[in-house]
Amino acid sequence: MTLEIVGAGFGRTGTLSMKAALERLGFGPCYHMAEVIANPPFAAHWMAAADGVPVDWDVVFKGYRASVDWPGCAFYRQQAAFYPKAKVILTIRDMNKWYDSCIATIFAIMLADPAMVPPHMQHVARLARKLVATNTFADHLQDREHCIAVHQAHIDEVKRTIAPERLLVFRVSEGWDPLCRFLGVPVPDEPFPKVNERENFGKDLPGGKN
Repeated sequence: MTLEIVGAGFGRTGTLSMKAALERLGFGPCYHMAEVIANPPFAAHWMAAADGVPVDWDVVFKGYRASVDWPGCAFYRQQAAFYPKAKVILTIRDMNKWYDSCIATIFAIMLADPAMVPPHMQHVARLARKLVATNTFADHLQDREHCIAVHQAHIDEVKRTIAPERLLVFRVSEGWDPLCRFLGVPVPDEPFPKVNERENFGKDLPGGKN
């Protein structure tokens, strides 16, 4: 099994819904930060990558057909080069809504006192602080304009870096049609997945409470 889909979109752009959608379409299992939550040893690969250590992507993604969300999206260029036949999906959403969602959920975890983070999330919180808070946003998570500028620069970079025929820029609100056309698969006769919204953050993740 080899990676067929590289997710380049930042977290909180509908990535858990994308994971569910891709798995429904047969591109599963799909890697997501949820996989790191469920498998604490996975964090070591990404901590090393965040420090600039070369990564064996076949080891990291063993058994997976797709990847979305952090930590993978931080290394989309390396994955796109390593898997030249893989398609790239860039999930996007309204920038201010994205930031509002982040600061109420994942950024709040990164900014919290480590002692207050639930035990099952400690390894993920350490990884997120390193890879997302520091490496991506230069520890300015509470600066809306800065975070939005970083996100926009990332989107622009993906569009410059990935050939147009290989890239889908996608809002999950668009539903199945553009995604299925891009992947060349039939449209399922069911609603597009809608999970892990802000008010239910964490409930759809491993260890989440319903």
